[in-house]
Amino acid sequence: MKKTLLAAMLACAFSLGTSAAHAQISDNVVRIGVLTDMSGVYSDLGGLGSVTAAKMAVEDFIATKKPSFKVDVVYADHLNKADIGASKVREWYDREGVDMVTDALNSGVALAAGKITAEKNRVIMNVGAATTRLTNEDCNANTVHYAYDTYALATGVAKAAVKQGGDSWFFLTADYAFGQSMEKDASDVVKSAGGKVVGSVRHPLNASDFSSFLLQAQNSKAKIIGLANAGGDTINAVKSAAEFGITKNQTIAPLLLFLNDIHAMGLQSTQGMMLTEGFYWNLNKETRDWSRRYFSRMKRMPNMLHAGVYSAVTHYLNTIAAAGTDEASAVMKRMKTTPINDFYAKNGRIREDGRMVHDMYLMQVKKPAESKEPWDYYNVLATIKGEDAFQPLSASRCSMIKK
Repeated sequence: MKKTLLAAMLACAFSLGTSAAHAQISDNVVRIGVLTDMSGVYSDLGGLGSVTAAKMAVEDFIATKKPSFKVDVVYADHLNKADIGASKVREWYDREGVDMVTDALNSGVALAAGKITAEKNRVIMNVGAATTRLTNEDCNANTVHYAYDTYALATGVAKAAVKQGGDSWFFLTADYAFGQSMEKDASDVVKSAGGKVVGSVRHPLNASDFSSFLLQAQNSKAKIIGLANAGGDTINAVKSAAEFGITKNQTIAPLLLFLNDIHAMGLQSTQGMMLTEGFYWNLNKETRDWSRRYFSRMKRMPNMLHAGVYSAVTHYLNTIAAAGTDEASAVMKRMKTTPINDFYAKNGRIREDGRMVHDMYLMQVKKPAESKEPWDYYNVLATIKGEDAFQPLSASRCSMIKK
């Protein structure tokens, strides 16, 4: 009788323990939301490419870890509007059971989404947004800034340009959080390197005509015209500058340039340009192997955002599998103590302020004759160690950092 009772008690305890462990994954589903630009000026940088990268990460995680819980991917177009992005994120959290949001390709959108994420105690892994406000004034315990930021971008290109004699700058800046942050960080680098900033002008996102802005830049007589914009705005500004003959006497320096942009403009127009990258598909065997898998789906090579989304989603899911829970605070704590080692980053780490620190690369666009195959566009000029690429914690304005 006692043995029977003991067996029943053990069975009940085991059943309750199993249920408790099972309940650690909310509704037994981990749902990831890719918040991106599907139709606008940044759609080639993220868009369907970021959705595809997230789905690849989920498929690989399921194949290797064989989790007991389901993993879903949903996505939405924020139209590069902070209010639309914020509304979608709130809907995802309140009604659709989304646990983590990624990409967030627009700094204004990312800042708005980050506030809601902290309020709802979920996780946001920003890959596409660049403003350093995400780990400074607007930092929070639920935000990770993964791929790059305006500080890292400026550290590579601006410092190299001043060193080569480009010591006077005029900025052409996208008039929202990203552009403003990019201009400030690049200006600080230029000045600290011994250069000077002679002026700037701001243009609206997705500007249709750059003639008046470029005229001001030309009249400034600055040696370097720094483009604090991205995507279609960068492409249009570069093309317009060439058409107006500005590039004969002044150097155009795009501060955020992607592989897609080089492909769109061609090596003939972009050869010699320097840029800062966090990933290049042709860097080594690991990057090539993953990128060719991606190419088989998208028919184009990935940029650092696509690779970053894959890496971020993988790190998040691996953390859940190891921790046995998708509760945001527990996941964030574990992600910050777990090194990131994959084709995207070696010995990457997420700091207290949410910044994922990893090596960056100073690249130069190849001459047409140097390119050995389609999408073979870069020469690596230097590797910038993570601790040098990103803002040091000693300079942080994040409220979570103890001074």
